[in-house]
Amino acid sequence: MQNAQTTFNKQNHSKREEDSLANRPDLAIGHATQNGELTKLERDTTGESTEYESHAEFLFEGIVGKSLALQRALHEVEIVAPTDSCVLIQGETGTGKELIARAIHKLSRRRDAAFVRLNCAAIPSDLLESELFGHERGAFTGAVTSAVGRFELADKGTLFLDEVGDIPLELQPKLLRVLQEQEFEELGSTRTQKVNVRVIAATHRDLGQMIEDGEFRMDLYYRLHVFPICVPPLRERIEDIPLLVRHYAAKYAARLNRPIEAFPSGAMKNLVDYPWPGNIRELQNVIERAVILSPERVLELPLHELKEATAQAPPLVMTLRDAEREHILRVLRECKWVVGGPNGAAVRLGTKRTTLIYKIRKLGIACRPE
Repeated sequence: MQNAQTTFNKQNHSKREEDSLANRPDLAIGHATQNGELTKLERDTTGESTEYESHAEFLFEGIVGKSLALQRALHEVEIVAPTDSCVLIQGETGTGKELIARAIHKLSRRRDAAFVRLNCAAIPSDLLESELFGHERGAFTGAVTSAVGRFELADKGTLFLDEVGDIPLELQPKLLRVLQEQEFEELGSTRTQKVNVRVIAATHRDLGQMIEDGEFRMDLYYRLHVFPICVPPLRERIEDIPLLVRHYAAKYAARLNRPIEAFPSGAMKNLVDYPWPGNIRELQNVIERAVILSPERVLELPLHELKEATAQAPPLVMTLRDAEREHILRVLRECKWVVGGPNGAAVRLGTKRTTLIYKIRKLGIACRPE
């Protein structure tokens, strides 16, 4: 009888705890994280956000997260997408810049036309002009046939120029011309072609510093920089890590036919604490490898490898620009992203509101001051 009463009390306590967690999604995530329950995490985080998540999934395919930093970037996507303006997407490697570009195209009036992608860093510099603008037969050694360039392929649609900072300086004037005039000549041809192409560019490089170093044209920078969007690194959106882990675990478990249902206790905290220098791409690869190595229902994460990588990593040496950016970010968070006023970040930093807004834009901070 005593054992039965004890069991009944435990069940009632568990039920009250679950009811309390159901009313507090933030506590539910922490509770599920501590206990390593993947199914619990999925169930308890859907209570208030089902409508939002379905809306976000429809608009932003493949983009997972609800952090403030990410939502600011996605809000900017919704603002600029219906226009035909150039967009410059800035962010570290592995943050998902191409997904942002595809979201802009999907929400634009060009959604039914082509989305053409070119990684400027992956093409040898002597072949990049032909890739962009096409060439006539005999235009150079090895050109045995004519070829259509990416601008012509993207006519009426969107051209995504990834790693635009790697375009050679001598080719930049021709790119500037097609951005301004929407016309170009194929390599080896004198015939001018007209196109109607929206250009979205992306880079992980500091184009402002490249201009100072004479590696990038200022006029091209301003033509690309009509509407900049900064994609935050994963370390600035740590509240999204449990959602991303859950998403990729479910994705790869289904693809590899693995019965993954739960995380080991305490594993999520280690994932949240890890700095993720490779951002979402690194996290995605870690989860895929973990699923491959997990034949049972519990996902076996290679936490020892992450700890070793953290221990072996050299101390981070930031540039003055990066240090200033991190300092402004920290103060903005402390001030709840309020820029002006007596309790705003400008007062805390000892600068004018307009000066701080200028620095926020210049440093590519994902913040839209009010």
